[in-house]
Amino acid sequence: MTEERGVAALEESGIAYTLTRHGPVAGLEEAAAARGVDPSAIIKTLVVRRAAEDYLFVLVPGGRTISWPKLRALLGVSRISMPDAATAREVTGYERGTITPFGSTTTWPVVADATVTGTVSIGAGAPGVAALVDAAELVDRLGAQVADVTEPD
Repeated sequence: MTEERGVAALEESGIAYTLTRHGPVAGLEEAAAARGVDPSAIIKTLVVRRAAEDYLFVLVPGGRTISWPKLRALLGVSRISMPDAATAREVTGYERGTITPFGSTTTWPVVADATVTGTVSIGAGAPGVAALVDAAELVDRLGAQVADVTEPD
């Protein structure tokens, strides 16, 4: 898996970014150290299934997890789930651990947790490749809905 699609989509978006590359890491703390940011600045892009063939991306800062009751309330649904790895790849074109809204094979809606602020690091479509970006610009370029949808790990 290469970074070409993700980086091309970052370029097309017009967002200001700095690409970072590093080798394999063993978790959030190592990823943050390799990227030169606080662990809370690492943004996980999670794929959530709202209904059959209806997905969305949820941007979750490091050290936090989705609050399913909050997300269900925001979306006005009683049931949501995370797809298995094969389905996530099918609907985004990315393997788990490399998923990003930038360059996804389908443009899904994006929800960004309200704690996504400051300078953040979001995946760029390949292992060990990420983009440092301004969170406000990220939210704007993705047309993300900002809401309180996470809780501490």
